[in-house]
Amino acid sequence: MAPLITLVAGSIIARVIGWAGADYVNSWAGAIAVGLAAMFLVTGVAHFAPPLRADLIAIVPPALPAPGLLVSITGLLELVGAAALLIPGTRTVAAVCLLLLMLAMFPANVYAARMPDPPRSMTTRLPLRAAEEIVYLAAAVLVAIGS
Repeated sequence: MAPLITLVAGSIIARVIGWAGADYVNSWAGAIAVGLAAMFLVTGVAHFAPPLRADLIAIVPPALPAPGLLVSITGLLELVGAAALLIPGTRTVAAVCLLLLMLAMFPANVYAARMPDPPRSMTTRLPLRAAEEIVYLAAAVLVAIGS
């Protein structure tokens, strides 16, 4: 839920700043890019911060090799993507790449939702996880199209 709150609050705050005259966030696409960047900063840091790192490693489907390495790589990609969302010249590419990354990582969310004893931070039911994912994907699409 923290990523969703970060996305929504960051986007609204950025848009209000845009209405106050900041050209950088003078559109919803720009404001959502800032909110999405804040969200990916939060989620990217979680890939490296205990105890969430262990929880993320635990939800990597067993068919995939080197779960710790995969969590590190996806965390790094999220952090790089967050920075790229803040640069107007790379915003569209960043939004598309992050959308693809979210789609690639969603099976881990499905696996976590189906685990008999998931980590405490991963207990969200699949319908809610899917709904949140749709919001994140829609935000990325809006940034890609609107930039």
